[in-house]
Amino acid sequence: MKLSTRELIICSLFASITAILSQIAIPVTTVPFTMQIFGVMLCGMLLGEKLGFISQVIYLLLGAIGMPVFAEMSGGLGIIFGPTGGFILSFPIVTYIVGRFSNQYKSKIILILGMVLGLVVSYLIGTIQFCFITKASFISGIMMCVTPFIIFDLLKIVLAYSLGSIVYKRVSLVVGI
Repeated sequence: MKLSTRELIICSLFASITAILSQIAIPVTTVPFTMQIFGVMLCGMLLGEKLGFISQVIYLLLGAIGMPVFAEMSGGLGIIFGPTGGFILSFPIVTYIVGRFSNQYKSKIILILGMVLGLVVSYLIGTIQFCFITKASFISGIMMCVTPFIIFDLLKIVLAYSLGSIVYKRVSLVVGI
């Protein structure tokens, strides 16, 4: 797969946007409240599955080598393989799902349902890793990692869709859009 210079720059830009949004963090429980999922949803909607996926892999790799791109200016493999790392590991997958829905369906409702599906995948991967690391039960993991965030994450989806729709209409980020 060969990427143009423009596509590489766009992927890097969206990895940076995710990193910036990660710094908007409020430590509520073991899993901090951040704007990461907003960035991930926006990325998938605007870049599609291929470039969206690549942008989030770049974000993960930057964090893996120790760059402070994760919540609360953290980075490193300890974060990725720690209790909340499953949520971060889910970002490329979530972006792929949202990007796929964005490319295949032009219906507002279908795209938002794709975003909700991506959120469920993130919750599932994140909660499974949290339970595995902390030895908590799955129900306990859901109560700690999902329940406090559902309303806020659904609002972030609506915000990502709203902002993404405006940007999508005004800027051609990828050839063919």
